Amino acid sequence: MVTVHKAWMDRLRSELQCHLVLILLAASKGDTRYLEVRDAGEDEPFLLLSEDLKRELSAGHIYRRSLRCIDMLSIEGQFTFTADQPQLHCATFFIGEPEELLTIEYDFVNIDCQGGDFLKVFDGWILKGEKFPSSLDHPLPTSQRYTDFCESGAVQRSIRSSQNVAMIFFRIHQPGNGFTITVKKSANLFPCNVISQTPSGRFTMVIPHQHRNCSFSIIYPVVIKISDLILGHLNGLFLKNPSVGCAGVGDFVELLGGTGLDPSKMFPLADLCHSFHGSAQMKIGCDNTVLRMVSSGKHINRVTFEYYQLDLQEIENRKENSIEEFCFPGI
Repeated sequence: MVTVHKAWMDRLRSELQCHLVLILLAASKGDTRYLEVRDAGEDEPFLLLSEDLKRELSAGHIYRRSLRCIDMLSIEGQFTFTADQPQLHCATFFIGEPEELLTIEYDFVNIDCQGGDFLKVFDGWILKGEKFPSSLDHPLPTSQRYTDFCESGAVQRSIRSSQNVAMIFFRIHQPGNGFTITVKKSANLFPCNVISQTPSGRFTMVIPHQHRNCSFSIIYPVVIKISDLILGHLNGLFLKNPSVGCAGVGDFVELLGGTGLDPSKMFPLADLCHSFHGSAQMKIGCDNTVLRMVSSGKHINRVTFEYYQLDLQEIENRKENSIEEFCFPGI
């Protein structure tokens, strides 16, 4: 059973609650506007799985609970939101395991679309105006990543994500109105874009003859160790600077660091341009670390890596056989 790491959730909660979160809304006609998600107050917006709940779910029970205006879920189940007052700036973030896709189904919706209410699903996450996956890495243009119930609810009542994260955002003016959704998970044989639920883990990314870019995001300062890289063409690891890199190479892996969610806005730290077997390690002291694979579609590309969170002692100590650590606050 999936358990979301508490420290990870606390970190993301601070992102959501300490400041106004800008969530980018792309309207169907291409217009752009912003929704401010305000402080969620004293209620805990995140779901952590208790031992009792784990036992219930393992016995086949369907998990049900009410949604808060600002919420986050990592579990399948049926979720209901009922407005007790006008709720104008609400969002729920969904996350699964790296190898899972999410399906959001509308079970019941009672909102006033003509009166300015809305209920939208976004394929990915938006946080402070930054998207994951980025527009460069997602198979759909940004406008097609939104599904608006007020425009397509009668036709499309089930929406499946392209990766292990998705979100809804909604506005409801009339107390008593609301909706019920069911969230389901399904297997993804070749996970591409992923946000890690935990600050440590091991993962193998495979892109089989597909022309696409895939990003694995870790919302923590981490040590990342790459143990195996197959790109279809010999050995090389380059620190990023204006004169070297993987220019002209159609298949490569890059390591990125930054403070936001969008990999396309992060600072490039290192390029891995050729296959190798062994170990390459890097300490990245930024708030968010991304391993991104760019694939031309000509090869079966694969990278295996593990990662764990940096602690203060590790940041202070110099390491051996490893690239110098990087952090670029303000990027």
